[in-house]
Amino acid sequence: MLPVLIFPQFDPVMVHFGPLVIRWYAMAYIVALVAGWRIARHLVALPPRAATTVQVDDFLTWATLGVVLGGRLGYILFYQPGYYLAHPLNILQVWHGGMSFHGGAAGVIIALIVFTRLNKLSFLAFSDRITTVVPIGLGLGRIANFINGELWGRPASDSLPWAMIFPDAGPQPRHPSELYEAFAEGLVLFVVLWCVSRSLRARQHPGFIAGLFLFGYAVARTVCECFREPDAFIGFLPFGVTMGQVLCVPMAIGGAGLMLNACLRPARTSVMAEPDAAQADGRISR
Repeated sequence: MLPVLIFPQFDPVMVHFGPLVIRWYAMAYIVALVAGWRIARHLVALPPRAATTVQVDDFLTWATLGVVLGGRLGYILFYQPGYYLAHPLNILQVWHGGMSFHGGAAGVIIALIVFTRLNKLSFLAFSDRITTVVPIGLGLGRIANFINGELWGRPASDSLPWAMIFPDAGPQPRHPSELYEAFAEGLVLFVVLWCVSRSLRARQHPGFIAGLFLFGYAVARTVCECFREPDAFIGFLPFGVTMGQVLCVPMAIGGAGLMLNACLRPARTSVMAEPDAAQADGRISR
């Protein structure tokens, strides 16, 4: 029998600057937003052009608000509405954790709808380029979950080479499900979307890549939930499913619908008005 790994006691605070602290979880968000922003600037310029780099710069603020506000409200509504109804002031205590990806996704979708309408962009084409980089944040976020020693996995056999004992989860070895999710929802999903985004044919069918992201995430999350311990305040739902798996059902359906709709429509050689693009390029060159 192999020795069981013991979870290393990471400090959840990355850096101290006197009274100011930077936590690993916050750094994951910062790095993901900056990296995604830089990559998205490259992706929108690929033909057919979906936006200008200036518009991607502007959308960074919208995306940040969508992730934070949507993620927090989603966690409150989906996971602990009763608790926050009784303790409304705790809603603001985001440093204690409590973010929902599904809520963050809804927040970003709303931001995309409003932003593309205000800027007269194709919602589906712009969404294709933005969703390609979302797995970067998912992967880094799950790594931060692991560093914090939270959202651990279900009990595992002590013969599993990477079975790990989490101090706050009792003496039983468990799956490090945070790392499973970082790999599947982060690395694998990003590689798939990146490869597809390099295809001109895929880009000419607006909505296909965004649909692939929704469907791919739903599949990856549903599989990883089989190894993840459900939240103690919710537990298992009927038929042994988890809240995360339930929330993935509409994502999978919506993603499949977007891909089918994109494939049924004719390929587009342009997804934004050329005069607007030219004018924006002039702004950049000046």
